[in-house]
Amino acid sequence: MRRRHHRRNLLILLVACVSLLAGGCASTPQPGDDELRLLSGRFAEEPVTRPLVALEAFIGPADIYIRYESKDGVVYSGGNWSSRVNLRNPHPGANGTYGGPYILPLEYHQRERWGDVPEEVIVPRVLGSKYWNRFIDTAFESVLPKAEMTGIVMHFGEDDYFLYYNDINNFEARLITDKPENYIVAETIDFTEFFRRTLPVMNRFLTDEGIDDRRLLFSTGDGGAYSLPFLYLDRELPVGFFVRNSPAPRDGAVASNGSQIAQSVGHLAQSHLGGLLSRPVSSMFRLLFVARDAAVETVQPTWLVTLESEPVPAINGGPGMNLDEWEAELDEITGRPATRGSIDYLIDGEQFFVRFIDAVSTATKSVDIRTYIFDNDDFAEKIGNLLRRRSNEGVDTRILLDGLGTIVATGDDDESLPEDYEAPESVREFLESESRIDVRQSGNPWLVAGDHVKTTIIDDRIAFAGGMNIGREYRYVWHDLMMELRGPVVDELKNEFNKAWAHAGVMGDVAYALQRLKPNPHGAEEVGHPLRTLHTRTGNAEIFNAQRAAIRKARKYIYIQNAYLTDDAMLYELAKARRRGVDVRVILPLVGNHGPVNKSNALAANAMLEHGIRVYVYPGMSHVKAAVFDGWACLGSANWDKLSFRTNKELNIATSHPPFVDELLRRVFDPDFEKSVELKEPFPERWSDHLVEIVADYVL
Repeated sequence: MRRRHHRRNLLILLVACVSLLAGGCASTPQPGDDELRLLSGRFAEEPVTRPLVALEAFIGPADIYIRYESKDGVVYSGGNWSSRVNLRNPHPGANGTYGGPYILPLEYHQRERWGDVPEEVIVPRVLGSKYWNRFIDTAFESVLPKAEMTGIVMHFGEDDYFLYYNDINNFEARLITDKPENYIVAETIDFTEFFRRTLPVMNRFLTDEGIDDRRLLFSTGDGGAYSLPFLYLDRELPVGFFVRNSPAPRDGAVASNGSQIAQSVGHLAQSHLGGLLSRPVSSMFRLLFVARDAAVETVQPTWLVTLESEPVPAINGGPGMNLDEWEAELDEITGRPATRGSIDYLIDGEQFFVRFIDAVSTATKSVDIRTYIFDNDDFAEKIGNLLRRRSNEGVDTRILLDGLGTIVATGDDDESLPEDYEAPESVREFLESESRIDVRQSGNPWLVAGDHVKTTIIDDRIAFAGGMNIGREYRYVWHDLMMELRGPVVDELKNEFNKAWAHAGVMGDVAYALQRLKPNPHGAEEVGHPLRTLHTRTGNAEIFNAQRAAIRKARKYIYIQNAYLTDDAMLYELAKARRRGVDVRVILPLVGNHGPVNKSNALAANAMLEHGIRVYVYPGMSHVKAAVFDGWACLGSANWDKLSFRTNKELNIATSHPPFVDELLRRVFDPDFEKSVELKEPFPERWSDHLVEIVADYVL
């Protein structure tokens, strides 16, 4: 049999648990799940095409074979799956059901009939799309809204599909990035929940149709890129899989070590030579400030030593700080009053990126993205393709990247990245190619400062802010937090974006000064409750000053979750608060993404433990950047290190509105304390770790 292993001809086999007996789908991962979930498809644009129609199928001991009719005629396809999932003897879950979803590739398409089909094969009954359509009409009554221009998002492994009835009332499934712009998302569910709701319907449907075959292959009638054209079911195991159709790969130059080095050298030259010409005032000010700050911090004593003789008291039982007085004090610290707005917390990439993609796909006027990293992995490419399409549809799209942050990140592949993925050479060129996207990169003069802000403003009405960059680990791997904001706070974020955008342009300092003279935007709704934007800018440490003042004012509790906790001045303040009887708790990740920071965090954890602070180790990488002080919350992009407190551009959102704070505690801190392991003994230390800590304080 002739096989062609071209990415153009890649299909994805999505194997999902289909328990048609008396149970639901097991959520417990089975052996081999991690390997299977790495085999995700590519992301590219392709128009809807003629549906694929299955003519016959065989399931052999090692391979699957499907003959189908396409717009180009009859095609024979197949691939090996036995090394990943054994359909003859699948591993049972804890409750007797079978886990999923799994992702497996069909490896080829050819015109010739297979020449090596085994004698012993499973031959399912092939059912046409009319059966599938009748089933879907019944099954989706329990999950899919009938309201016009409405659908649901379903998670299939690493992909999110938008399921809906189109304008002629036919069912369609598309990647959410291809969601029609005039449709809204009514609900988000996972594949397990879908089958839990629809399995009884499937049983009744097959009985009513007089179908008693054990093994079935549906042609769903779904067509186009990333459609789900076939569904195979084994009703006795029970197990099933979807076959997914994938488009041709992206064209363009592929990233390499040499290209990354060239981009880094070019960016640094532009940051220093070109930057000094267009931004002479801000560049020199930054250099002088960083040099002064480093000198002052280096000669300061280790303050924690002075507290060792003081006893660690019991926790206070009284009330916390007066929040009205505290908000008035914040007016003095920041020099401006609070604004207003609403907050919806989006926890982890699954929640955030579904909402982000939905908002971008329904934008009518503008999308302004400001991010530290826009990666070149497969998921970031998916987002990039969406943005390119929307820009070509008339949505004014501006993307502001931190130059060095993006270049460095694109040279570091995530471990979960598919092995055969070929990344675009330049993120900026990829985004601007065949699109109307306008991309600018913030400079990094003196290699000590970056634009670490992560905000997106949609149509001047909705804003997203928090800690997530655009990349695979933020969607699938790390624990993280973003906020969806509405109200006048959006106007403030828009103003901040406009100033940063102007400063990153060819006119630099002049454009920034002119932008500051313009009136603030007023496009957002007049809704919400008191919120406050806090910043770190060169020479302006609002986030540090506000949180240090909050630590000093707190009387009842301080809860912090951050992956980079290396600032000695803040550790000193936390230790002092604990010795006043404040309940101080800190969540750190088990494994960070920087080795030196991991060592510095371990030293910080030991110091906090010694001073009575409760330290919790989160199982995995938590990138959440949030803190609550006696009912005042402060969260966003800023780490608890010197770069975020003194040097980088950062943006946090703060509020003492009780419902906002209570929801943050309930949805983030309470479950994360429960998931984490409280540290009872200090981490081992070496003398060299303290030298590494100095580097981490100023460089990472």
